[in-house]
Amino acid sequence: AAGSCRRRRLAPLNEDNGRFLLLAALIAAYLSAGATVFSALESPSEAAAQLRWNRTLHNFSRIFNISLPELRAFLRSYEAAMAAGIRVDALRPRWDFPGAFYFVGTVVSTIGFGMTTPATVAGKVFLIVYGLFGCAGTILFFNLFLERIISLLAFIMKACHERQLRRSGLLPPNFRRGPAMSGVGSLVGWKPSVYHVMLILGIFAVTLSCCASAMYTAVEGWNYVDSLYYCFVTFSTIGFGDLVSSQNAAYQNQGLYRFGNFIFILMGVCCIYSLFNVISIIIKQVLNWVLKKFECRCCPKCHKSSARLGRRNAITPGARLRRHNISVDADGQYDSDTEGRRLSGEMISMRELTASNKVSLAILQKQLSETANGYPRNVCINTRQNGFSAGVGALAIMNNRLAETSDSR
Repeated sequence: AAGSCRRRRLAPLNEDNGRFLLLAALIAAYLSAGATVFSALESPSEAAAQLRWNRTLHNFSRIFNISLPELRAFLRSYEAAMAAGIRVDALRPRWDFPGAFYFVGTVVSTIGFGMTTPATVAGKVFLIVYGLFGCAGTILFFNLFLERIISLLAFIMKACHERQLRRSGLLPPNFRRGPAMSGVGSLVGWKPSVYHVMLILGIFAVTLSCCASAMYTAVEGWNYVDSLYYCFVTFSTIGFGDLVSSQNAAYQNQGLYRFGNFIFILMGVCCIYSLFNVISIIIKQVLNWVLKKFECRCCPKCHKSSARLGRRNAITPGARLRRHNISVDADGQYDSDTEGRRLSGEMISMRELTASNKVSLAILQKQLSETANGYPRNVCINTRQNGFSAGVGALAIMNNRLAETSDSR
């Protein structure tokens, strides 16, 4: 049994690869389940609509004495005109400056409604180059927005936490943030919870969608459910294009409506992007919990290791913390992660950050609580680092700004 356990630990399928494969399997199952549900819901309606259309086509051909091939050729020409943006009812010009600005906004934000597409070869070639840099810059903007909204929420939640402590008598009335904070045990190591941030972002996203839906219902004439559907499809950058706002030739208070439409779409996309990244952390924690259930329990050594990690409240299942010599200007010298854990009453471990740069748990807790507590970031780490050691992208931002909550909380 011990040999089998050692072989399993030496296998190339580590926790990161296991999490990746498990997520791929869950996504495949999720896609299959969604395809099954939508097929069951929409397939009968599609078949009924096709039957009604065939009946209408044959009746029209018989009544007006037009052959079916000629009628189908005419309908193909109409479809081509519709794809080019030509409609029976009067619509606004597609490629005037406001229309072109609306188009490039949907390109760089990856919404891609599809109601306007370049028809010339030069336009298509320019779109490839334009979208390459535009989409990259917009994703960077979304990440910077995510970082700042999380910092703002952390500041507000920190102020609320201090207010609660003052009411309960755990903080002196004249307490101010700063170096004196290190002497207050109830604030050391405090970090904003990822669940609270997700709740706040969710409430804000719902409120924003409801307000935008009310505007679309009043101006576009859609029903409220269609307006909510449009808001989700647009804010999540899915962009089916079956409903597109601001497409009529004229509106009452048209300039004000276009400005409001732009603000709602911009704020909605940023907010939903931030919410998606917070939810991704929750999904990662669920994956970690599932992987922990498959941990090796075939020998006493594994049981002792699992119990020891469980007491450390580690997020990554099976992660093994290593000891390193570090120097912290503000907090003194720590020779092990056991001493470093005294920085916080909440023990946290993240395999993704510690595996690459081998930073001890004390440094990780200091970085995570920096935004909420305002600690100076004077840290000297005697390890080799590269530009990607702390991670990149939205998930790294969330790891650095929030306290990931383990399955034991």
